[in-house]
Amino acid sequence: MKLETLQAVQAARENRRAVVLAKRIADGAEALVYGDAADGELAAHTDVVAAARAALTSGRSDTIDTSTGKVFLHAYVPPPRLIVVGAVHIAQALVPMAAMAGLDVIVIDPRRAFAADYRFPNVTVIQDWPDEAMERLKPDNTTAVVTLTHDPKLDDPALEVALRSEAAYVGSLGSRRTHEKRKARLLEAGITEAQFARIHGPVGLNIGAKSPAEIAISILAEIIQTRAALTEPAERKVRAA
Repeated sequence: MKLETLQAVQAARENRRAVVLAKRIADGAEALVYGDAADGELAAHTDVVAAARAALTSGRSDTIDTSTGKVFLHAYVPPPRLIVVGAVHIAQALVPMAAMAGLDVIVIDPRRAFAADYRFPNVTVIQDWPDEAMERLKPDNTTAVVTLTHDPKLDDPALEVALRSEAAYVGSLGSRRTHEKRKARLLEAGITEAQFARIHGPVGLNIGAKSPAEIAISILAEIIQTRAALTEPAERKVRAA
C-alpha cells in the first residue's frame, strides 16, 4: 500500500469514515472509494466504484471481475455502534447483550446517579446532555441510536440530532400514545414527517416483552433485523459482480 493511501485509510478509520481500497491485481493501480467520493486511478471505472460502494454497506472484502480486470476490494468499515440515551434498567440489560453481539456501545446520561461506571462496566459512559454528546459522536450509517429515559428533556434533543444524521436505526421507548405526543413535539421543533417516520416507536420487535431484559432483547433484535435488511442487498451485489 502506498504511503499516502495508508495515511488516508488511517485518517478515515480515526474519523469513523467507511472507505474501500480498490486495488487492481495486475498492476496495483488503486482507488479509495467513500460513500460520497472516489479518488485514484481506478475511480474512473464506474463498475469498480459501484462494487466498492456495495462493499461499504456490506463491510465485506472481496475479489471481483471488472471492466479493468480483477480488482481486490478491501473494506475498512467502522464497527457497528450503539448509542444508548438513558442509563436505566433496560439499558443495563441491553448494553452487555449488544456488546456480546459485536457493537461498540456508548451510554449517555447527564444524571450521575444513573450514569455510573460500575453500572456499565467495560463500555463508554458519557455524563453530558444527550444533544451535546450526540453532536460530538456524529451518528453515521453504522450507528444505532436508542433513547430510553422517557423524559422529553433528554430524549427529544437526542432524537433531533439522530434524525438529522445518517444513523442506520433510531428507536425510542414509549407507548403509542407517548409516541404521538413525541411526534407533535418534534414536528414543532422542525423535524419533518419523513424524518420522524424513521423512528422505531414503540421501540423493539413486538414479541410481548414485559421485563427490562425482555424489552432489551426485543430492541437488540430489531437493530439486528434493520442492519440485515440494509446489508443484504449490497451483499448480493458484491457476490454477483
